[in-house]
Amino acid sequence: MIKLKVSILFFFLAINLFPQDQRSPNIVLIMADDLGYEAINVNGGISYQTPNIDKLAYNGMRFENCHSEPLCTPSRVRIMTGKNNKKNYIDFGILDKKEIVFSQLLKKNGYKTLIAGKWQLGKNKDLPKHFGFDEYFLWQHQLGRTNDMGNDTRYSNPVLEKNGIISKYDNGSFSSDLFVEYINDFITRNKENPFLVYYPMLFTHCPFVPTPKSKDWNPKDQGSISYEGNPVYFGDMVKHMDKMVGRIVDHINQLELAENTIIIFTSDNGTDEPIISETTSGKIIGGKGKSSDNGTHVPLIVSWKGKIAEGSVNSSLIDFSDFLPTICEVSDSEIPEKNGIDGVSFLPQLMGKKNSIKKWIYSWYYPRPYEKSNVYNPSTGNGTKATEWTRNKNYKLYSDGRFYSIKNDFYEKIPLEMKTLNRFERISYNELLKGLNSHKNISWIRKSN
Repeated sequence: MIKLKVSILFFFLAINLFPQDQRSPNIVLIMADDLGYEAINVNGGISYQTPNIDKLAYNGMRFENCHSEPLCTPSRVRIMTGKNNKKNYIDFGILDKKEIVFSQLLKKNGYKTLIAGKWQLGKNKDLPKHFGFDEYFLWQHQLGRTNDMGNDTRYSNPVLEKNGIISKYDNGSFSSDLFVEYINDFITRNKENPFLVYYPMLFTHCPFVPTPKSKDWNPKDQGSISYEGNPVYFGDMVKHMDKMVGRIVDHINQLELAENTIIIFTSDNGTDEPIISETTSGKIIGGKGKSSDNGTHVPLIVSWKGKIAEGSVNSSLIDFSDFLPTICEVSDSEIPEKNGIDGVSFLPQLMGKKNSIKKWIYSWYYPRPYEKSNVYNPSTGNGTKATEWTRNKNYKLYSDGRFYSIKNDFYEKIPLEMKTLNRFERISYNELLKGLNSHKNISWIRKSN
């Protein structure tokens, strides 16, 4: 009896001594802008310097087959809602106010929530709060991307919105540093509570400009007049982006939160077209906006100290609809019944239990359905109809019948002919056709916001 009482006493003491272990983990989701899989050193890239992101991979898990949508708003809508765009996409720069997103679900579950970085999901002032963010620090929310003089406002001496207040930041300010300072302050203020930080970065989207560490950085610069800028600065931007990731990770470590914080790094689509990157397998031409792999293949690296095996690599098929169910499973947050999500949680893979049961990824891409130049472009999906496809690790099938061996034809130049398919190609074709057919009865209708 005495031993039983001692055991019970030790149990309750343990609960009080280690309260952090009893709460849901913190979640930090960092999403780069226009950064393909090939840009990261640990993925075989050799053109740029990404030591902090590489370290994140060495301390966690690196995924080889994560795919986004080819462009920013479609990816942002998909990652936040867990649904393919055919179900809920309205138009470029808009997230349907009727949708339920991961920040709302975690806030309902007691999380403190922050979004800092790029918004581009609608200009109504109340939208960040509506979508469940307690705090927000954003670029391109209520305002456009340029000021009255035509200067881009996102990088040097930027114009940003913090919790509803729009401010012009001067004195050599740089947006990424401002965002990370706010993120780290938010983490410090909420370290006793479970928190969600969603950081959709501005890097490495054009205009390609000098960073504070570039040799010709000008602290008085008021923003690029050119939309593209100069691609020569892309490497500096990647390096500075990597530094920002490192600052957040270091802060989490300094606060001794690493064992209870899952850190996710990915990107919204492939690298922009002016950029050609060297890899251990050869050159990769940036494919932003294209449905080929150079437009959709993005990095995915996840770290969680003591939970995810260090230096692990996973080949499972992952798409952006999988993030919401994963985040909800990690945080034990409930997804409403009949929410219609398409994603499958990849938490089992993170825990080393099994590979994904997913056999294919489905995508529906129509980024600007109501643009004035209604000329259909099958490589971008812009114009009078959408581009629709399913793909596995080796093959891709479009709804118009084009079928590619993407391992052998990376840029999708020559479709395979049905009469020449071998046994393995035919098996993949039939499997991918089932994936397309499973979405035939879903009708895309532009919804009112």
